[in-house]
Amino acid sequence: MTWYETTSVARPARDRLTFDLDVDVCVIGAGLAGLTVAREIAQRGWSVAVLEGGRVAAAASGRNTGFVLPGFGAGIEDIIERVGLDHAKQLWILSELGLDYVRRTIAETEMPGVDPVPGWLHISKTDNASRVRADVERLRWIGADVEFWPTEQVREVLPNPRYFNAAHFKNAFHIQPLNYALGLAALAEKAGARIFEETPAIAIDPAGVRKRISTPNGRVRATHVVLAGNVDLDGLMPRLAATLLPVNTFVLVTEPLGALLDETIRYRGAVSDTNRADNHYRIIEGGTPGEKRLQWSGRMRAWGADPRWLGRSLVGDIHRNFPGLGQVEIAHLWRGTLGRTVHRMPQIGEIESGVWVASGFGGHGLNTTAMAGELVARGIVDNDQTWRLFAPYELVWAGGRLGGALAQAVYWGSRPVERVAQAISRQREAARVRKQVRQTARKTPAPVQ
Repeated sequence: MTWYETTSVARPARDRLTFDLDVDVCVIGAGLAGLTVAREIAQRGWSVAVLEGGRVAAAASGRNTGFVLPGFGAGIEDIIERVGLDHAKQLWILSELGLDYVRRTIAETEMPGVDPVPGWLHISKTDNASRVRADVERLRWIGADVEFWPTEQVREVLPNPRYFNAAHFKNAFHIQPLNYALGLAALAEKAGARIFEETPAIAIDPAGVRKRISTPNGRVRATHVVLAGNVDLDGLMPRLAATLLPVNTFVLVTEPLGALLDETIRYRGAVSDTNRADNHYRIIEGGTPGEKRLQWSGRMRAWGADPRWLGRSLVGDIHRNFPGLGQVEIAHLWRGTLGRTVHRMPQIGEIESGVWVASGFGGHGLNTTAMAGELVARGIVDNDQTWRLFAPYELVWAGGRLGGALAQAVYWGSRPVERVAQAISRQREAARVRKQVRQTARKTPAPVQ
């Protein structure tokens, strides 16, 4: 069981679909994207049915790190190279609007149990201030609210000799993602949407004006269908699912760590110290009032490994970065599977008449699912064409098992290279310190005899 499940708000029992139903829009998948689409369309007065094969937010939407960040999985350099500076600025604005949607929804509805905490620190483990500064300036060019933190400022709040400079996003935040998803489901139903759990879509006939979606015990007819099932669409739409690479990351929550945690990790926002799967962490509270725990994630795998195999490695990562925490015990450990596209950008838009897709959010799901939900809803109801800004990021086959093996090889292969670069940075820093000590000693006058 995840930490999120133990601290979740109450969820109502939702029925299976056991009859035929006619609606304006059928959404397949009750994760963050599907629930946002359903809420936004229902608020516009259209009828909506959501089909979920399991339970609401049982997959990545309720198992992720809880980081609500601007941007996308793709780096800004790659985005600018592909679509140009002006287009990249428009995409970045949309990503920020997705972040604002989450913040606004939580605040305006007084959503319980979500507990937003501001800030995201993206740290470099190599001593390359000029590169980090350049990255920060590039992000500012396209409209990001980000600031450069020098090594001294980073280590003041995170006393780790492996850490150097960082980019600080003060408008980012972290939340309890399962409670946010459950809150979205409640808001969608309040607006008039109907959500059916344990109701997998097993076949779809997209021909004609009215699409037909079959389930084990009922059928839905709809003018529009939104495919928001991400990697879980392989049985229904295998060609679409094949454009996503399933990426598994592993998350642990420690037993309470008390005052020692406050002394060791003094930054309360979200922290990432890599561009890859390791490490992303934050301090969380819950259970007993005032009780603090560390949530830590990483150790990417391209297959569904048992989380128990990775627990010791994750604890080792904690000890390596913060040995002062001492003995760390695991209270909860789980796996989350995200869908990553080849270009690392989300899939958003109408792929054929009346058939829409909202998936592929890998790594930045909380802001981009909100953004996608609004774009798809506006595209369907208002014929708004903003979603076409994602047209350059077409559906691309992810390579199947070979693609997964390649992604795993790149991940494993990059780790030794990164560790060497990090070790060189630490050695250079140590050499500078020794040089400064020697220079200070030479300048210090000898005591008078």
